[in-house]
Amino acid sequence: KIYFFDTGIRNALVRNFNPLHLRQDIGALWENFLISERIKATDYADLWARRYFWRTHAGQEIDFIEDFDGKMHAYEFKWTNKGNNKIPRQFSESYPDTEFKVINRDNYLDFVLFEKK
Repeated sequence: KIYFFDTGIRNALVRNFNPLHLRQDIGALWENFLISERIKATDYADLWARRYFWRTHAGQEIDFIEDFDGKMHAYEFKWTNKGNNKIPRQFSESYPDTEFKVINRDNYLDFVLFEKK
């Protein structure tokens, strides 16, 4: 996956400057925004983390994984909060001690304004 710190450059590359309500790629744009802001916040907090995404050949995926302080943290990003967001069974069986959170428009500020504890 490729992410941009400047989503305007991303929009220029895909040639789409439409308002959000007219976009077909809102999920990808939302994911890009959250990841770029999270990386900035953790860097400012001087938190070193390994970052990944996870996907099976069958298409199950985790949008973003951070490994820091000896623990894995998995995140799923959703533009709309439909309430039925579960961690893929294969992932939870392979990594049972991983913290899992769904990040959406209701709770994203806690994610992007990360503060080291």
